[in-house]
Amino acid sequence: MNEHENPPQSYDEAFERYPTNALFGPNITFLGTARASLDDPATYEHADVVIVGAPFDGGTTYRSGARFGPGAIRGTDYLPHLPYRPHLALKTDPFSVLDVVDVGDVMMPPGYIETSIKNLEEAVTKVAAAGAIPVVLGGDHTIALPDVTGVAHRYGFGRVAVIHFDAHADTGDTDFGALYGHGTPMRRLIDSGAARGDRFLQVGLRGYWPDPPVFDWMQQQGMRWFEMSEVVERGLDACLDEAFTIARDECDGVFLSVDVDVVDPGMAPGTGTPEPGGLTTRQLLDAVRRCALELNVVGLDVVEVAPQFDGPGEATAFMANRVVLEALSGIARRRLDAAG
Repeated sequence: MNEHENPPQSYDEAFERYPTNALFGPNITFLGTARASLDDPATYEHADVVIVGAPFDGGTTYRSGARFGPGAIRGTDYLPHLPYRPHLALKTDPFSVLDVVDVGDVMMPPGYIETSIKNLEEAVTKVAAAGAIPVVLGGDHTIALPDVTGVAHRYGFGRVAVIHFDAHADTGDTDFGALYGHGTPMRRLIDSGAARGDRFLQVGLRGYWPDPPVFDWMQQQGMRWFEMSEVVERGLDACLDEAFTIARDECDGVFLSVDVDVVDPGMAPGTGTPEPGGLTTRQLLDAVRRCALELNVVGLDVVEVAPQFDGPGEATAFMANRVVLEALSGIARRRLDAAG
């Protein structure tokens, strides 16, 4: 059939005729990894890691733009766009150890937050059920709710600990009266039972939110948080030691949720809710690597990259890309060491 003789009559028809894995921006995979399809389980049935794009920023309360985060994380690099990244410190190329595929972006239509959450939860559930580790590229932090829930469907509600790097606790009861938003996902996870409050560890909190009633609720749930003042006083490694001990207890795996605003905005300006006084880029990368090396990581999301605020240097997108690589490298090294 000549396409010019029978052109599509609508975007819906065009989507069906020319299927794409990218909702916003170029249709590329993470560092050129193999493409897979959530609609075809055979394309990821042997995968160790599945990259999932979550281009959604309908839950933001200040500066939007994180819908463009997945594309920035996938494509920002000065090295060739191909799956080969030998880690200097770990002496490991994660792509030589792990089978990594990319299923593209989940359909998360702007303005339809509940539909978007449902679509992403279904996608992550499929990946986890196949035995792979979902690595979700956000998107604002609303997506942590479907991400952790999707993994919990496989391992059991309350069986997955959460280590959450963020400037903000994201434990609000509502965002301007709405149950779903980037300030509420951690409360929704605990309320639903997908995650246990006493196995929820937060690193890097600072600033002027949440207010005392929210912190009271967090204490009632048994949550443990490490404010930046404690991180500075005790040292990041000591805080992580304590977090790891808690996370390993009575849980079968750990989900890492990394909000890029945990890093000081002087180093990572490309985000929607910048809060001065955070971790350095080096500290975050080292912490993520430690998590992947020492814990059974069963899921990861990297959220709140808003490229339009990143400036010409793309520092935040580079950092987010490296967060994913540090996690993959640590997971790969841990598997090699376990195999002797």
